[in-house]
Amino acid sequence: MTRLKSIAARATALVLSAGLLSACAVTDLGDTPEPLGRFLLGHNVAVVSKDVEILQISRKIENDVWVDLVRDEMNTRFSRYDGDEYYHISTAILGYILAPPGIPVVAAPKSILMADVYLFRDSDGGKPLTDEPKRFTVFEEGGDALIGSGLTRTAEEQARSLARSLAKQVQNWMLENKEWFGDASLMDPATTSPGRPVQPLEPQSRPATEG
Repeated sequence: MTRLKSIAARATALVLSAGLLSACAVTDLGDTPEPLGRFLLGHNVAVVSKDVEILQISRKIENDVWVDLVRDEMNTRFSRYDGDEYYHISTAILGYILAPPGIPVVAAPKSILMADVYLFRDSDGGKPLTDEPKRFTVFEEGGDALIGSGLTRTAEEQARSLARSLAKQVQNWMLENKEWFGDASLMDPATTSPGRPVQPLEPQSRPATEG
């Protein structure tokens, strides 16, 4: 059994046994972002792995749609930071399940996204902050744990929710490692701030599919 299939099986078991497993809705994007040192978003790259795992039951969307949604949600969360040292985020989508319409509980699983994320400090010349990527497995926000979202959301709405949850989990990981992002007291207050509005998303030149 593959890793994604194993996760999906455990998720279904939890739902059937206790009505569990529903990611909390992301509601903090209107707030000033939690401090991350001197962080300023640089490159925001996303690709779909050439070996992406899509379970047979899943709805499917095009790779370029996945890339656009992940980059947009990363930009929405991280372009609000207004530091003075560039950091780059690289996301590889490894697999997903987008819950199809079906019979509640038994035939309507939860949507799941699996992705690897690397962080880079611009001044390090292309070397990632960690030797290995951080792997994330996230579930879509909200909804009724006993009724799969395939009954209430389009495939793109499901993918958007997963991308938003992923961006939040990446931020949580970064907040657990604040030492990566330097001392905010060294920044010039005339050119930086605790937070700013979401910035326009720059286009990505690389292909949507890895390899």
